[in-house]
Amino acid sequence: MNVLQKLRNRIRKKGLRAVINQLCRHYVYFHEQLVWTERDLVSPIPPHKLRPYTPLRLEPITTRNAGAFARYFGDQVETMRELAAEGHTGLMCLDGQGDVVAFIWGSTRDYFDRHFFRCWFPVKTGEYFQFNGELYRAYWGTQLSVDMQLGLWKIMAARGFNKVVDVFELSNIASVKLHLRMDYQESGKITHMYRLFGRWRFFRDTFYTGSVLDSLRKPAKPIPSATAALRP
Repeated sequence: MNVLQKLRNRIRKKGLRAVINQLCRHYVYFHEQLVWTERDLVSPIPPHKLRPYTPLRLEPITTRNAGAFARYFGDQVETMRELAAEGHTGLMCLDGQGDVVAFIWGSTRDYFDRHFFRCWFPVKTGEYFQFNGELYRAYWGTQLSVDMQLGLWKIMAARGFNKVVDVFELSNIASVKLHLRMDYQESGKITHMYRLFGRWRFFRDTFYTGSVLDSLRKPAKPIPSATAALRP
């Protein structure tokens, strides 16, 4: 299929305006806001209505087992191996065939994200930076998105850390909802990421009081006990 035919199909599926906006964001000008959040590692999370999932095996990510990403995350095998070699803490969930269906990472030192955002994320004493979490599509909407984070929190708490710091793209509604579901609190800081002509990147930080997410928050409810379906 040639480029013109692909463009026609995309216009037919998403509409001309959406395609033009996407092309402009990729090739001309792009601005994203990364909202900083934080949370302690011991407070229980609010109740949720996520679907259960069949039991999975939880393992640390190492340079030796990164090949397990090949089936569902084939384009990230080398990235996973690089992060493990750099000493970051990664967890992965494997299905019955030994293929990774979900993963998450944490850095206990200042982290430069050269794979995606291409900027620095500073880490203070007593906290760690959580990044690069993803689920295979079949597990979207399941409790696995919660259990993966709980698994990493448990490991980091055992190492003496008391806070997790994370960022999300304000335009990514699914990520916004995930952070609200896990009861992350806004830090009052936004990192603005700009990209010009698909090549040059610029960053700046702004600070605010109050909340940029209040309209999306749900009223608090009693917190029931919960058990995870992960097997260490």
